[in-house]
Amino acid sequence: MTWATFAPAVSAAFLGSLVEAIEALTIVLAVATVRGWRPAGLGAAAGLASLALIVAGLGPLLDRVPLLLLQLVIGVLLLLFGMRWLRKAILRAAGVIPLHDEAAAFAAGTAELREHRSRLDWLAGLASFKAVLLEGLEVVFIVIAVGAGRGLLLPASAGALGACALVAGAGFVLHRPLARVPENALKLAVGVMLSAFGVFWTGEGLGVAWPGADLAIVGFAALFLLVAALGAVAVRRPLEVAA
Repeated sequence: MTWATFAPAVSAAFLGSLVEAIEALTIVLAVATVRGWRPAGLGAAAGLASLALIVAGLGPLLDRVPLLLLQLVIGVLLLLFGMRWLRKAILRAAGVIPLHDEAAAFAAGTAELREHRSRLDWLAGLASFKAVLLEGLEVVFIVIAVGAGRGLLLPASAGALGACALVAGAGFVLHRPLARVPENALKLAVGVMLSAFGVFWTGEGLGVAWPGADLAIVGFAALFLLVAALGAVAVRRPLEVAA
Protein backbone atom coordinates (compact mmCIF):
# COMPACT_ATOMS: atom_id res chain seq x y z
CA MET A 1 0.00 0.00 0.00
CA THR A 2 1.49 3.35 -1.06
CA TRP A 3 1.26 6.77 0.58
CA ALA A 4 -0.90 8.01 -2.31
CA THR A 5 -3.41 5.28 -1.45
CA PHE A 6 -3.90 5.96 2.24
CA ALA A 7 -2.92 9.66 2.48
CA PRO A 8 -6.47 10.91 1.75
CA ALA A 9 -7.97 8.63 4.42
CA VAL A 10 -5.35 9.58 7.03
CA SER A 11 -5.68 13.29 6.24
CA ALA A 12 -9.48 13.27 6.35
CA ALA A 13 -9.54 11.31 9.61
CA PHE A 14 -6.88 13.54 11.18
CA LEU A 15 -8.47 16.87 10.22
CA GLY A 16 -12.02 15.76 11.02
CA SER A 17 -10.96 14.36 14.38
CA LEU A 18 -8.99 17.53 15.10
CA VAL A 19 -12.13 19.64 14.74
CA GLU A 20 -14.27 17.32 16.87
CA ALA A 21 -11.59 16.99 19.55
CA ILE A 22 -11.20 20.78 19.82
CA GLU A 23 -14.96 21.18 20.32
CA ALA A 24 -15.02 18.44 22.99
CA LEU A 25 -11.98 19.97 24.71
CA THR A 26 -13.70 23.37 24.91
CA ILE A 27 -16.63 21.89 26.87
CA VAL A 28 -14.42 19.77 29.13
CA LEU A 29 -12.31 22.84 29.95
CA ALA A 30 -15.45 24.85 30.68
CA VAL A 31 -16.54 22.16 33.15
CA ALA A 32 -13.09 22.09 34.75
CA THR A 33 -13.04 25.89 35.06
CA VAL A 34 -16.42 26.06 36.81
CA ARG A 35 -16.31 22.92 38.94
CA GLY A 36 -12.81 21.51 38.83
CA TRP A 37 -11.01 18.68 37.08
CA ARG A 38 -12.67 15.85 39.02
CA PRO A 39 -16.18 16.06 37.44
CA ALA A 40 -14.64 17.07 34.10
CA GLY A 41 -12.28 14.09 34.16
CA LEU A 42 -14.89 11.62 35.38
CA GLY A 43 -17.38 12.74 32.72
CA ALA A 44 -14.75 12.56 29.98
CA ALA A 45 -13.60 9.12 31.16
CA ALA A 46 -17.20 7.84 31.18
CA GLY A 47 -17.67 9.20 27.66
CA LEU A 48 -14.51 7.45 26.45
CA ALA A 49 -15.57 4.18 28.10
CA SER A 50 -19.00 4.33 26.45
CA LEU A 51 -17.34 5.13 23.15
CA ALA A 52 -15.04 2.11 23.49
CA LEU A 53 -18.01 -0.18 24.14
CA ILE A 54 -19.80 1.16 21.06
CA VAL A 55 -16.72 0.67 18.88
CA ALA A 56 -16.19 -2.85 20.26
CA GLY A 57 -19.77 -3.77 19.41
CA LEU A 58 -19.74 -2.07 16.03
CA GLY A 59 -16.51 -3.58 14.73
CA PRO A 60 -17.70 -7.20 14.25
CA LEU A 61 -20.90 -5.99 12.54
CA LEU A 62 -18.93 -4.34 9.72
CA ASP A 63 -17.50 -7.69 8.64
CA ARG A 64 -21.02 -9.07 8.14
CA VAL A 65 -22.18 -6.31 5.79
CA PRO A 66 -21.61 -6.93 2.04
CA LEU A 67 -18.82 -4.69 0.79
CA LEU A 68 -20.79 -2.97 -2.00
CA LEU A 69 -23.72 -2.23 0.34
CA LEU A 70 -21.34 -0.90 2.98
CA GLN A 71 -19.64 1.37 0.45
CA LEU A 72 -22.96 2.66 -0.88
CA VAL A 73 -24.44 3.41 2.55
CA ILE A 74 -21.25 5.04 3.80
CA GLY A 75 -20.92 7.04 0.57
CA VAL A 76 -24.42 8.49 0.88
CA LEU A 77 -23.94 9.28 4.58
CA LEU A 78 -20.57 10.88 3.86
CA LEU A 79 -22.11 13.08 1.18
CA LEU A 80 -24.83 14.25 3.56
CA PHE A 81 -22.34 14.78 6.36
CA GLY A 82 -19.68 16.44 4.20
CA MET A 83 -22.09 18.73 2.37
CA ARG A 84 -23.46 19.96 5.72
CA TRP A 85 -19.95 20.97 6.79
CA LEU A 86 -19.26 22.43 3.36
CA ARG A 87 -22.44 24.52 3.37
CA LYS A 88 -21.60 26.04 6.74
CA ALA A 89 -18.02 26.72 5.65
CA ILE A 90 -19.21 28.52 2.50
CA LEU A 91 -21.70 30.63 4.46
CA ARG A 92 -19.03 31.53 7.03
CA ALA A 93 -16.52 32.43 4.33
CA ALA A 94 -19.15 34.64 2.70
CA GLY A 95 -19.99 36.34 6.00
CA VAL A 96 -23.60 35.10 6.09
CA ILE A 97 -23.13 33.35 9.44
CA PRO A 98 -20.44 34.23 12.03
CA LEU A 99 -17.18 32.33 12.26
CA HIS A 100 -17.01 29.67 14.94
CA ASP A 101 -15.17 31.04 17.98
CA GLU A 102 -13.90 28.56 20.58
CA ALA A 103 -13.25 31.37 23.08
CA ALA A 104 -16.88 32.49 22.79
CA ALA A 105 -18.10 28.89 23.04
CA PHE A 106 -15.98 28.44 26.17
CA ALA A 107 -17.45 31.60 27.75
CA ALA A 108 -20.99 30.53 26.88
CA GLY A 109 -20.40 27.05 28.31
CA THR A 110 -19.05 28.34 31.61
CA ALA A 111 -21.88 30.87 31.92
CA GLU A 112 -24.49 28.16 31.34
CA LEU A 113 -22.93 25.91 33.96
CA ARG A 114 -22.80 28.72 36.52
CA GLU A 115 -26.53 29.34 36.04
CA HIS A 116 -27.26 25.86 37.46
CA ARG A 117 -25.18 25.88 40.63
CA SER A 118 -27.82 23.92 42.55
CA ARG A 119 -27.36 21.02 40.16
CA LEU A 120 -23.72 21.68 39.34
CA ASP A 121 -22.20 18.41 40.56
CA TRP A 122 -24.01 16.05 38.21
CA LEU A 123 -24.63 18.63 35.47
CA ALA A 124 -20.92 19.37 35.08
CA GLY A 125 -20.02 15.69 34.73
CA LEU A 126 -22.91 15.13 32.32
CA ALA A 127 -21.81 18.03 30.12
CA SER A 128 -18.28 16.60 29.92
CA PHE A 129 -19.64 13.10 29.25
CA LYS A 130 -21.94 14.26 26.43
CA ALA A 131 -19.21 16.32 24.79
CA VAL A 132 -16.74 13.44 24.65
CA LEU A 133 -19.35 10.86 23.62
CA LEU A 134 -21.07 12.89 20.88
CA GLU A 135 -17.90 14.35 19.37
CA GLY A 136 -16.26 10.94 19.71
CA LEU A 137 -19.09 9.29 17.80
CA GLU A 138 -18.49 11.71 14.93
CA VAL A 139 -14.80 10.77 15.00
CA VAL A 140 -15.72 7.07 14.85
CA PHE A 141 -18.07 7.73 11.93
CA ILE A 142 -15.38 9.64 10.04
CA VAL A 143 -12.82 6.85 10.60
CA ILE A 144 -15.22 4.13 9.46
CA ALA A 145 -16.43 6.19 6.53
CA VAL A 146 -13.01 6.96 5.08
CA GLY A 147 -11.39 3.65 5.99
CA ALA A 148 -14.00 0.92 5.57
CA GLY A 149 -14.01 -1.18 2.46
CA ARG A 150 -10.41 -0.65 1.39
CA GLY A 151 -8.43 -1.93 4.35
CA LEU A 152 -7.72 1.63 5.51
CA LEU A 153 -9.29 1.45 8.97
CA LEU A 154 -5.91 1.22 10.70
CA PRO A 155 -4.34 4.23 8.88
CA ALA A 156 -7.55 6.24 9.39
CA SER A 157 -7.64 5.25 13.07
CA ALA A 158 -4.00 6.29 13.44
CA GLY A 159 -4.82 9.70 11.97
CA ALA A 160 -7.79 10.14 14.30
CA LEU A 161 -5.87 9.04 17.39
CA GLY A 162 -3.00 11.35 16.48
CA ALA A 163 -5.36 14.32 16.23
CA CYS A 164 -7.09 13.52 19.53
CA ALA A 165 -3.76 13.02 21.31
CA LEU A 166 -2.47 16.32 19.92
CA VAL A 167 -5.53 18.25 21.11
CA ALA A 168 -5.59 16.52 24.51
CA GLY A 169 -1.89 17.24 25.02
CA ALA A 170 -2.27 20.88 24.03
CA GLY A 171 -5.28 21.27 26.33
CA PHE A 172 -3.41 19.66 29.23
CA VAL A 173 -0.44 21.99 28.79
CA LEU A 174 -2.33 25.22 28.05
CA HIS A 175 -5.46 24.68 30.20
CA ARG A 176 -7.46 26.87 27.84
CA PRO A 177 -9.46 26.52 24.60
CA LEU A 178 -7.49 26.25 21.37
CA ALA A 179 -8.93 29.50 20.00
CA ARG A 180 -5.96 30.16 17.70
CA VAL A 181 -6.49 27.00 15.68
CA PRO A 182 -8.07 27.95 12.30
CA GLU A 183 -11.08 25.73 12.96
CA ASN A 184 -13.25 27.24 10.22
CA ALA A 185 -10.57 26.56 7.60
CA LEU A 186 -10.26 23.02 8.96
CA LYS A 187 -14.02 22.54 8.66
CA LEU A 188 -13.87 23.65 5.03
CA ALA A 189 -11.07 21.16 4.36
CA VAL A 190 -12.91 18.35 6.13
CA GLY A 191 -16.15 19.16 4.31
CA VAL A 192 -14.31 19.01 0.99
CA MET A 193 -12.60 15.71 1.81
CA LEU A 194 -15.68 13.99 3.23
CA SER A 195 -17.74 15.05 0.22
CA ALA A 196 -15.02 13.72 -2.09
CA PHE A 197 -14.99 10.39 -0.24
CA GLY A 198 -18.79 10.37 -0.39
CA VAL A 199 -18.86 10.60 -4.17
CA PHE A 200 -16.11 7.99 -4.46
CA TRP A 201 -17.72 5.44 -2.12
CA THR A 202 -21.19 5.95 -3.60
CA GLY A 203 -19.77 5.22 -7.04
CA GLU A 204 -17.86 2.20 -5.73
CA GLY A 205 -21.06 0.86 -4.16
CA LEU A 206 -22.85 1.26 -7.50
CA GLY A 207 -20.05 -0.52 -9.34
CA VAL A 208 -18.49 2.53 -11.02
CA ALA A 209 -14.87 2.07 -12.08
CA TRP A 210 -13.30 5.46 -11.34
CA PRO A 211 -10.39 6.56 -13.58
CA GLY A 212 -7.18 6.48 -11.55
CA ALA A 213 -8.80 4.29 -8.86
CA ASP A 214 -8.17 5.83 -5.40
CA LEU A 215 -6.50 8.90 -6.93
CA ALA A 216 -9.95 9.96 -8.14
CA ILE A 217 -10.60 11.10 -4.56
CA VAL A 218 -7.98 13.84 -5.01
CA GLY A 219 -9.73 15.03 -8.17
CA PHE A 220 -13.11 15.10 -6.43
CA ALA A 221 -11.59 17.05 -3.52
CA ALA A 222 -10.15 19.64 -5.91
CA LEU A 223 -13.53 19.95 -7.62
CA PHE A 224 -15.41 20.44 -4.33
CA LEU A 225 -12.83 23.01 -3.19
CA LEU A 226 -13.31 24.96 -6.42
CA VAL A 227 -17.10 24.84 -6.07
CA ALA A 228 -16.85 25.98 -2.43
CA ALA A 229 -14.65 28.94 -3.39
CA LEU A 230 -16.98 29.96 -6.21
CA GLY A 231 -20.00 29.48 -3.94
CA ALA A 232 -18.54 31.76 -1.26
CA VAL A 233 -17.87 34.48 -3.87
CA ALA A 234 -21.35 34.10 -5.38
CA VAL A 235 -23.03 34.39 -1.97
CA ARG A 236 -20.86 37.33 -0.87
CA ARG A 237 -21.58 39.53 -3.91
CA PRO A 238 -25.33 40.05 -3.28
CA LEU A 239 -24.48 40.93 0.33
CA GLU A 240 -21.93 43.55 -0.78
CA VAL A 241 -24.44 45.04 -3.26
CA ALA A 242 -27.14 45.19 -0.58
CA ALA A 243 -24.73 46.88 1.84
